[in-house]
Amino acid sequence: MTLNKVILIGRLGQDPETRFSQAGLQITKFSLATSEKYKGEEQTEWHNVVTFGKIAEICAQYLAKGQQVYIEGRIKTSSWTGEDGIKKYRTEINATQMKFLGTKGNGMPKQEDQGDNIFPFPSKSGNDEDVPF
Repeated sequence: MTLNKVILIGRLGQDPETRFSQAGLQITKFSLATSEKYKGEEQTEWHNVVTFGKIAEICAQYLAKGQQVYIEGRIKTSSWTGEDGIKKYRTEINATQMKFLGTKGNGMPKQEDQGDNIFPFPSKSGNDEDVPF
């Protein structure tokens, strides 16, 4: 058995950026900072987060730089050879759930509009009936 799961709570380092796939699927990306104190010094780790579909729409509409969120997903590393001939790598978090944290003043949906405000991906079966929005 194997497991690829990551849970992060952090703050956005920039406003989300959105694009669309050739098939029209919305893709929203943003950087997320997590911090911890070690021997009196704060150490910050930056994570590249990618969202797709409905979660991407919600992230693009309601998230902004500095906002705190809960992210759950899986780690994916891509590699390619750059124009300079050097192999390059990028590690991303493909988010499967997102939850708003902190204050609700930035145009975020009201609690009653969010339900439990965790937004999961639709199932891979393509059946969107079990999606809560």
